[in-house]
Amino acid sequence: MTHFSDLKLDPKVLKAVEEAGYTTPTPIQAQAIPHALEGRDVLGIAQTGTGKTASFTLPLITRLGRGRARARMPRSLVLAPTRELAAQVAENFDTYAKYTRLTKALLIGGVAFGEQDKLIDRGVDVLIATPGRLLDHFERGKLLLTGVEVMVVDEADRMLDMGFIPDIERIFGLTPFTRQTFFYSATMAPEIERITNTFLSNPARIEVARQATASETIAQELIELPAARRDTAAKMKRDALRAIIAAEGDKIENAVIFCNRKVDVDILAKSLAKYKLDAAPIHGDLDQSMRTRTLEKFRAGELRLLIASDVAARGLDVPSVSHVFNFDLPSHPEDYVHRIGRTGRAGRSGKAISLMVPADQKYLEQIEKLLQKTLPRGTAPEIDAPAPAPARADSEAARPARARSHNVKPRQAAESSPANAPVAPVAPAAPVAQQPEPAAARPTQQRAPAPRRDSNQRNQGQNRRDNRDAVVGMGDHVPDFLMREFRVA
Repeated sequence: MTHFSDLKLDPKVLKAVEEAGYTTPTPIQAQAIPHALEGRDVLGIAQTGTGKTASFTLPLITRLGRGRARARMPRSLVLAPTRELAAQVAENFDTYAKYTRLTKALLIGGVAFGEQDKLIDRGVDVLIATPGRLLDHFERGKLLLTGVEVMVVDEADRMLDMGFIPDIERIFGLTPFTRQTFFYSATMAPEIERITNTFLSNPARIEVARQATASETIAQELIELPAARRDTAAKMKRDALRAIIAAEGDKIENAVIFCNRKVDVDILAKSLAKYKLDAAPIHGDLDQSMRTRTLEKFRAGELRLLIASDVAARGLDVPSVSHVFNFDLPSHPEDYVHRIGRTGRAGRSGKAISLMVPADQKYLEQIEKLLQKTLPRGTAPEIDAPAPAPARADSEAARPARARSHNVKPRQAAESSPANAPVAPVAPAAPVAQQPEPAAARPTQQRAPAPRRDSNQRNQGQNRRDNRDAVVGMGDHVPDFLMREFRVA
């Protein structure tokens, strides 16, 4: 059995690895580190959670142990597709390089340029960045890549999905041709293979597992829901998810729940919080400081349920995630592997439960084709049906017909009622003495004189006022407050 001490790493690096609690390298580490220390390019193909980050971090620190960084000219470059994954690489570097004098800088979006510029100006040995923010610094004239000795591209297939391939090709062109390159991906799409053939020189190809396979330590389960209508599918899945969480009970130490859309992440997080479940959202539209705080709480065990979009599918490094839920089946089958790879890491056991409605059938077929096996079916949980609304005492069938508008006359209301229904007596209106309006309260604006009306028009107007004052449909009893008239003196 191979140990880290057999890999010819720097003694300071071995000391840090030992303090971190590791003695035996994973398969990709045992195969990639010797080639990396020899100076060869490395093409690594492995599923998530197999230790790819340490497989390039350890030889990178060992190689950079001799030398000194210059201002604005980093000695090595690590590219990651998401902020979370870049932050994870930075944490690994801090862990394994704590006994060295190597410096680093983290260039990600959502953070002010000023602090990042200060670090670059002092000179860094390791520059960890997302492609967009790296090019922003370069175009502002704050960064030169001509001194890069080692370049690492992590999660290249995710770069392809997010549209970063043109940026990656441009960045390759800005670095020296003599650089050493580490290229890691879980899958090898034709576009990625074209890049490796173009920019890697006789790489050592290392494939420790079949492309896009899930770890054997993960128990997978698919729950089929009969929601045929799209407008009811989301609610049914929310109800089913809560029922599954309740059924799993204390088995769920913590869990990541994946949705396809950011808006669904927010809706689901609010729904779970409404039912007193400890849940919080994380996706690309949130402020970087909020995303960082949420991840820190989840890693520290202060948050039980993390609702995430695919931004966290590859950037979340929490070794002890017990469950992963796919609230939505991913549209890309490779994302399914990366999602469930958040659990069952480092030899631990985990469970992945996916919810499916009939509209997701095409996504399921793609996933099963990629995995080359059928996902085990689980039993749909019993969802408590909502209690029917209580019947109103004065329902339409029980109460007599009445005028629906105050503009309807009593005779019209009586004609619209059934023939056999008794007609409620009309209570006469109580006479109210008309009080003269004080002169001070009268408006001073002159009004046009009203047209003169004949006696028939005046009589019709009086009849309309009498009918308006009558209260229709109250039966034998009319409340006193309905018969009062309030006017300002």
